Amino acid sequence: MEEEMPAGSGIFFPGGEGAAKMVEAMLSRKINKPEINKIVAWASGKPDNLSLLWRLGCSKDRRTGVNALWTLTHLPDSDSEWLLSIRDDIIDMLLEETDVARKRMMLQILRGQEYDADDIRTDFLDYCLSKINSECEPYAIRCFSIYAAFRMCRHYPELVAELESHLDMMRLQSLSPGLKSALRQTKAKIRRLRFPVVDSGTSGDRL
Repeated sequence: MEEEMPAGSGIFFPGGEGAAKMVEAMLSRKINKPEINKIVAWASGKPDNLSLLWRLGCSKDRRTGVNALWTLTHLPDSDSEWLLSIRDDIIDMLLEETDVARKRMMLQILRGQEYDADDIRTDFLDYCLSKINSECEPYAIRCFSIYAAFRMCRHYPELVAELESHLDMMRLQSLSPGLKSALRQTKAKIRRLRFPVVDSGTSGDRL
């Protein structure tokens, strides 16, 4: 039985192992955004298909792995719980990874997730903090590390202070527009943590 993609996609995924082989074949070559969207539509909301994408993201074949991780970055919000369920696996892989593209894709996934105060991996936090001022790292990896670090540090004043010290050191460097934006946004979030805006309503006196 074939599983048809949304109208106009022009792609039919067969059931069972046939789908796995077809998706793997697509991800093993140069792929474009429309094709990524078609694979996302096929996988979204289906745990078995999502698990296949993650297994392909771990592939030893570089192009397959990068394309699969790229696909995972395009999953809709409805799949966020599934991504949370594999967060430790993503972090474990990230900490050992040397390929820049794979690191960028994994950090892009991790930077958008929420981290509870009792669910912070210190090895991942240390990793992110170490990348913020690492000028040998691409700008995207440094930006994503800033965003992820803030989501973890915001629960504890001492960690916020440590993050802020790393951000202050960035002022000594020549920064890309993206890094400047990440720095500005994160500093603003830190200020709001320390000086939360209280909504006094519209009935009170105005200064």
